Amino acid sequence: MTDITVQELKQKIDQKENFILIDVRETYEHAEFNIGGELASLQTTLPLKIKELENQKDQEIVVYCRSGNRSGMAKQMFLQAGFNNVRNLIGGMLQWQEVYKS
Repeated sequence: MTDITVQELKQKIDQKENFILIDVRETYEHAEFNIGGELASLQTTLPLKIKELENQKDQEIVVYCRSGNRSGMAKQMFLQAGFNNVRNLIGGMLQWQEVYKS
């Protein structure tokens, strides 16, 4: 599955499409600004979240972070766990805020 742009993701959110949105940043980053993703920090709670989603390996999952680096690692963790429909938000929240100045 290819990664996703901020424009594609905003459209999915606006159309209330069925997918799982996960924010892999730290708690303080999530508190400062988020787009509704479930917080599962790459360093702490993401492995638990992967286990929790074990029975949803075919469900589309979008992961995001500040710039796309941590969520790229998160995507790899999901793929290694057997998930096959995981997309990384290109440019992360920096790109989102650039495009959709809030």
